[in-house]
Order: sequence, then C-alpha cells, then structure tokens
Amino acid sequence: MKRSLYMERLPYIDEHAMRIGAPRDRVWIALTEVLRRETRGGDGLARVLGCDPAHGTPRFDGTPGQTIPGFRVAEAEPGRRLALRGCHRYSDYQLTFLLEDGRLRAQTHAAFPGVLGRLYRAAVIGTRGHRLVTRRLLRQVARRA
Repeated sequence: MKRSLYMERLPYIDEHAMRIGAPRDRVWIALTEVLRRETRGGDGLARVLGCDPAHGTPRFDGTPGQTIPGFRVAEAEPGRRLALRGCHRYSDYQLTFLLEDGRLRAQTHAAFPGVLGRLYRAAVIGTRGHRLVTRRLLRQVARRA
C-alpha cells in the first residue's frame, strides 16, 4: 500500500502564518522541539491509519530523513525551511514550514485519493480540524521561541 513520499506536486490545501519576534535559529529549535513533543506517542494512530512512516526516529532536529509519526523530513534548510512528507491509506501530504521576515508560515499540500480519501478530507479539512491543529502548533512554537 506504500506510495512514494516524493511525488511531484500535491494540491494546495491552505497556509497559516504567525509573527514570531525571535531569531531564526531559536524559532527553528522551537519548531523541531514542538513537533517532536506533539507527535510523541502518535505511533498508535499512525499504525491505525497505515502511515509511512509510522514511527519517529530516536532523535529529531529536522535533519533530512529523520521522522516523527506520520512524517519524514523531505527537505530542510535550518532556520529557513522544513518540509515534512508522509502518506497513509487515505492521503498523501506535505507540511512545509517557512521562516522569513519574522514570520513562521505553515503550508499544507495533500491529495485524498478515492472515495475513502474524500471522506477523510471532509473529516479533517471540512471540519476545520486541520486548521485548529496547525494554528495551535504555530502558537506553541511562538511561545517556545
């Protein structure tokens, strides 16, 4: 069931941004710490969904190839860009964090193949659940930085 994590382009879903008045290196560290902390214990859900990857690497600082449950670091430019990719039974997705001009942006791209994919999209995107989780992550990074 595994699909390629490095597909060409995924459809745009949304973008959220937050102004963070901290140096880029502090924001980068805060971002990787928040991602590691917020996904800790997510292996169970990742297994149920059939995520690739389902488990996180022991260390996570945003280095390409490292993982957190549901995501693998596809691209990283410390202090500037962190692109996380993953897939599961119902979706192929990428979450990209961009640090620029005192702002942290989170862009989401995803495909939801088939009938079950469309139902999953309605449950996650249509209910605004994704929006709430993404904005919460940005707030936590801002506080931590």
